[in-house]
Amino acid sequence: MEISALKKKLQEHLGDGLVLVIGSGLSCAEGVPGMGALGHHLVTHIPAILSSDDQKHWEKIHPLIAAEGLEVALLKHVPTPSLEAAIVQSTADFIATAEASIIAEVFNNSKTLRLTKLIPHLLKPDTGIPIVTTNYDRLAELACEEAGLGVDTMFCGHFAARLAPQDSYWSFCRSVQLMGKNVRYKFASKANVFKPHGSLDWYHREGNPVRYAGALPLPRLIITPGLNKFRSGYESPFDKHREKANDAIDKARRFLIIGYGFNDDHLETHLTPRIKSGVKTVILTYALSPKAREIAIKNRNVVAAEFREEGGTAGARFIIDGAEIFYPSVDYWDLGGFVKGVLSA
Repeated sequence: MEISALKKKLQEHLGDGLVLVIGSGLSCAEGVPGMGALGHHLVTHIPAILSSDDQKHWEKIHPLIAAEGLEVALLKHVPTPSLEAAIVQSTADFIATAEASIIAEVFNNSKTLRLTKLIPHLLKPDTGIPIVTTNYDRLAELACEEAGLGVDTMFCGHFAARLAPQDSYWSFCRSVQLMGKNVRYKFASKANVFKPHGSLDWYHREGNPVRYAGALPLPRLIITPGLNKFRSGYESPFDKHREKANDAIDKARRFLIIGYGFNDDHLETHLTPRIKSGVKTVILTYALSPKAREIAIKNRNVVAAEFREEGGTAGARFIIDGAEIFYPSVDYWDLGGFVKGVLSA
């Protein structure tokens, strides 16, 4: 496929019914550490805050992190509740530090997030742009607000925000008109951000979830890699966000999937079957995971792009109609390169 035809195909993809699925790859591109760096952080920092019993359990886990990865290690040796709490806290603190640095760059105008650059090129449905993300950080929310959108997270309030989906929904209503016997509501442009793995600003307070943007001496509500994702994923507020995410996926007419490896069991029960049913899909990532590659090759409705270097020349390897094509000096696999090369040209 000629590059001009590829651009047209990608441009036409950003139409009605688009759902964005954002994985850790996009946050990593902005500067949030990946799983490898997180695993190293836990190995070096967790021991200092453990009881003697948890220390013994941790001794079984941490050697596997470097060898097989964090999630595999936690699946093989299920952490105790207290060890799990320590992992959650250390994970959140580590990511929050990186997130704060990135936010500072955005606020002093030395950085524009890739998602902020994309949003002006998307249709803005009255119901909001659906964004499903497995990330804990708030970069998606920040990117949307920087692009002039409101952000509906289903929490209502500024300091002690409570989980109140209906109140949050109606908070974006800007006017009401009576048109004959019908009522027309006008809503502000917004994105609906669904976070089935939790968020850095979610805390557990007296049995209920609360959202607060800063640090609190309360347990964070995030689902770390490992077995606790199957348990915690069915508790509030994870359940509400998972339900809304799956509903958006079920109704999608097309997907734009950015930096996501198709390794999340909560989403895969809906996302992969929808793609296999024929929903048009574009996948952008630095490196396709084995699952993502298989999906792209076996489903002709999928276009996938990843970084590739051939003959000393960097470019993008696309999978189109199940076939692999290398485009030298093209960086459309990166969302920034995609916006600049495909949407802004």
